[in-house]
Amino acid sequence: MDVLTFFESGALETPAGRAAAALIGVSFGFWLERAGFGSSRRIAGIFYLRDFAVVQVMFTAIVTALLTLGALSVAGLADLGAFHRIETAYGPQVLGGAIFGAGFVLGGWCPGTGLVGMASGKLDALAFVVAVGAGSLVYAGAFDALAPIRDVGVRGATSFPEVLGVGPGVLTVAVVAIAVGMFALIARSRSKEEVQ
Repeated sequence: MDVLTFFESGALETPAGRAAAALIGVSFGFWLERAGFGSSRRIAGIFYLRDFAVVQVMFTAIVTALLTLGALSVAGLADLGAFHRIETAYGPQVLGGAIFGAGFVLGGWCPGTGLVGMASGKLDALAFVVAVGAGSLVYAGAFDALAPIRDVGVRGATSFPEVLGVGPGVLTVAVVAIAVGMFALIARSRSKEEVQ
């Protein structure tokens, strides 16, 4: 029996699709707040090499998603090829990533954590979300003028394993190894700080 996602079945705009989106969104926001992502100091601490909680949470989420999807695929409960993938375009994605990263460092928030901080009553998060909204409107207004940049490095809907020429299992093992190594480095640096 094929299990279709709301996206695949065209049911995103139904009451059930909206209810699922609301439930997932509220749950995601709750857990972001519980993980400390409702604090711009904690988020900005990554860039100053002071606080790695965000890195640990993100790596844990990535590894959990990879292992869960892999297990579901092996069990025949998920078709990884059916997942929606956005187009790869190196030019705009590298430029957008640089702008996003600069905003992340300067504002201390990303859009998702900014909403969490705003919901927690933080005024700097509110200012950040307003700025993100204004930037989005500017981008929408300049969308047609940016067409030459949008077409730089277009490769279609590719995945990281396809670009590297490896199977999803190899990439999963590599990411898990990187995560374990990162956790070990963080634990070692913490133990050195405690000794000092």
